Amino acid sequence: MGIAFDFAPERPDHINSILNGLDRYNPETTTVFQDYVAVQCEDRTYDCYANLALLKLYQFNPHLTRDETTTNILVKALTVFPSPDFSLCLHLLPPHILHPVSTTSSLPAAGDAPLSEAVQKLSILNTLLSQADYKGFWDTLNSDDLYADLMADVSGFEELMRVRIAVTIRQSCREVERAQLETWLNIHGQDFERFIIDICGWGIDDTVGGMGGIVSIPVNKENEAKGTIVRENVEFDQFARVIKRAYEQPA
Repeated sequence: MGIAFDFAPERPDHINSILNGLDRYNPETTTVFQDYVAVQCEDRTYDCYANLALLKLYQFNPHLTRDETTTNILVKALTVFPSPDFSLCLHLLPPHILHPVSTTSSLPAAGDAPLSEAVQKLSILNTLLSQADYKGFWDTLNSDDLYADLMADVSGFEELMRVRIAVTIRQSCREVERAQLETWLNIHGQDFERFIIDICGWGIDDTVGGMGGIVSIPVNKENEAKGTIVRENVEFDQFARVIKRAYEQPA
């Protein structure tokens, strides 16, 4: 059985009480949820259900919207890719944020509002991650000071992203060239080796694979190649009905 969508092991009791009652639609709880988002950013925890509840409150009460909290929610959603959380958050944002001045371009324009520009830039990162363009993700992240400002409140953002990228690589690969993996993770040298060995539990073989060697990933149920045998259970009576219908005269 999978984990329930609204489950968060670190969720405080008072937040859980609000989410399970009518107070989740009470504008006075907005500040409580905003403080909870700040705690998530500091403690490296994540509660998508509570964050979506806050964005819903912003829908009902636009005057209570805080741009910084909104962008922090989107940044936290990036840290759990490839889950659809980022898209869920986008669907709760107002149209004028999602369709700003620069409607003819995928890149933010100078006339866009600050929140709109921030959302567009974060959407670019989400698109790169969904395309598994990890090098492009890191290059884009380091290309603009605005990205640094957006990530500033989220503790350990780059480390969290490396872990998530490693998880997706683990699901699809058994071996990866070290040089390629360093590019995907944006980490090099001894820091790379510590991350691969101590955090991921993978191995590095320097004797094969050219410069840098090969990183070997243990077999798991996602990256193990298995043949699939499909058996069709078709009864003879089913064929009989088909053959009989072929000989029937049209009305």
